[in-house]
Amino acid sequence: MLVLLAFIIIFHITSAALLFVATIDNAWWVGDEFFADVWRICVNNTNCTEIGDGFTDYATMQAVQATMILSTILCCIAFLIFLLQLFRLKQGERFVLTSIIQLLSCLSVVIAASIYTDRREELHNQNLNLYAQTLEGTYGYSFILAWVAFAFTFISGLMYLILRKRK
Repeated sequence: MLVLLAFIIIFHITSAALLFVATIDNAWWVGDEFFADVWRICVNNTNCTEIGDGFTDYATMQAVQATMILSTILCCIAFLIFLLQLFRLKQGERFVLTSIIQLLSCLSVVIAASIYTDRREELHNQNLNLYAQTLEGTYGYSFILAWVAFAFTFISGLMYLILRKRK
């Protein structure tokens, strides 16, 4: 039983770490001499421009930022609630509250990654002054980590839903 508990805790911490890296790191769109994310665009690894109010369709990028932050916060809250429920639940009860919060985290990260996937090309074309040198790029590891975090938080949410407290 302790092995299962350790696995669940490590799995949840891994999910949170993936969300932190995907949210913070600057590699959603990368190329040879540039990298861009939901916060800034850097060319030649030194010339960085923050994405701000002058950005066309800034609301879309803010939606991605907000949902990634929300997913990270919800994942951390779910972990704290899991630890609390671990000591407070009666034997045989399920970790439903933890599961709901973790699945909301999953929903938030999939919304953020989906918005970015759908709107990336349009955002880059509308903001050519910032993205002129970044048109020939590929999705970076932070973007891929966001999708991996979606899978991890989904599986974790299902695990909490199925899991019952034992002695």
